[in-house]
Amino acid sequence: MKRWESIEDKVIPTVFFVVLIFLWEYIVQVGLIERYILPSPTDIIKAFPDMHPDIWKHVITTVQEAALGFGIAILLSIILAILMDNVKIIKKALYPIIVISQTVPIIALAPLFAAWFGFGKLPKIIVVVLVCFFPILVSLIHGLESVDKDLLNLLKSMGASKFQIFKMVKFPATLISFFSGLRIAATYSIMGAIIGEWLGGKSGLGVYMLRVKQSFALDKFFGAIVIIVVLSIMLFKIIATLQGMLMPWEKEQNKS
Repeated sequence: MKRWESIEDKVIPTVFFVVLIFLWEYIVQVGLIERYILPSPTDIIKAFPDMHPDIWKHVITTVQEAALGFGIAILLSIILAILMDNVKIIKKALYPIIVISQTVPIIALAPLFAAWFGFGKLPKIIVVVLVCFFPILVSLIHGLESVDKDLLNLLKSMGASKFQIFKMVKFPATLISFFSGLRIAATYSIMGAIIGEWLGGKSGLGVYMLRVKQSFALDKFFGAIVIIVVLSIMLFKIIATLQGMLMPWEKEQNKS
């Protein structure tokens, strides 16, 4: 039964996606929407050979910015989550400020970073860090708070140190929440890099998209969007694979 449900979960969205693609192609081919407004899927596929000589340097730049920002966000989130879990006054002081900071649109901050730090990679990396930091931190805090209190009290009564408690109980219990936050942040990382590049830069997929848009080459613009989607899915799959490696027991639970 579970195997059939797994197949069904894959087949239904695939069929629905294929139907949407064919419907999109049909609408453009019969002229209901002009190609200069919305290119068809075949137009986008035909644009890839023309994009090939120039696109790779932009892809590499965006991936570098997203990877660096994502890595820094993970490191900062882990450090801050551990501090907030062990020192309650830090959590009471910082957590409301962190939540409020997420109400500020990142699109409003990105031009300031460009003005302060120039048009290199640094402002884009900062944008990625800000975009990825919050979901990872919140998932970690939620995971640390959800640890069984009776189990913690038992270990404390047995004289376990804070490090031993973290290693044996808190860290394993937090992994599910941690990877949930990572999957969300991984898809945000590419988006954050693109936003930073839109507001000033020398290379990157965001810069490429602005250039082809100004040239009215919407087929290449949509081609860049396809590349962004593929990169985001690849990052998502990498995180899911890493989760499967670090949490093999979860696979066993899903099979049973």
